Amino acid sequence: MSDTYAPPQDPLVILHDDHEVVLVDKPSGLLSVPGKGPHLADCLIARVQSVFPTALLVHRLDRDTSGVMIFALTPHAQRHLGLQFEKRQTKKVYVARVWGEMTEKTGTVDLPLCVDWPNRPRQHVDHENGRPAQTDWRLVRARDGESRVRLMPRTGRSHQLRVHMLALGHPILGDPFYASGAALDHPRLMLHSESLQFRHPDGGAGHKISAKAPF
Repeated sequence: MSDTYAPPQDPLVILHDDHEVVLVDKPSGLLSVPGKGPHLADCLIARVQSVFPTALLVHRLDRDTSGVMIFALTPHAQRHLGLQFEKRQTKKVYVARVWGEMTEKTGTVDLPLCVDWPNRPRQHVDHENGRPAQTDWRLVRARDGESRVRLMPRTGRSHQLRVHMLALGHPILGDPFYASGAALDHPRLMLHSESLQFRHPDGGAGHKISAKAPF
């Protein structure tokens, strides 16, 4: 990963907004929240707040991951959505391009994860100290030395999808932390949050918001 932070300057893509929530399509390369120091101030929540001043954080996506992200517009919505994420009542589907042609059609990775302290922010599988982490996956297609998969995390650990795919021997293409060699030689991390299913904070009706992968 390069030390220079040069986030894309694409206009904000709003997928849905109402009196309680706003959902946007986050570009790859943009932080969800500000980092330490003025050079890391440009981030998605700041851009959202420039249009929706009351926007509040509910969850995050890694800097290099693109796709659907939800923000609350009221403290009530933030609490309501926060509980849904905490209790795993939301459903997230990601699409990824990974190294190698997978032979199985579906599967589940159940491997505990914890931070790899000497190499943080990298995470690794740790059966003694790791926190439980499960990812369901489904093969979309396999050809030309790579596979396209849909990933459905049951838990929300840091770098979970990236480490779980690496553990299967199929690192996500373009991953600055976990890919190497030809698998790293891509313009971006090939991981995109394709859809988010949640209950609306006003009334509890189910909503599903999607954004097509740009790769």
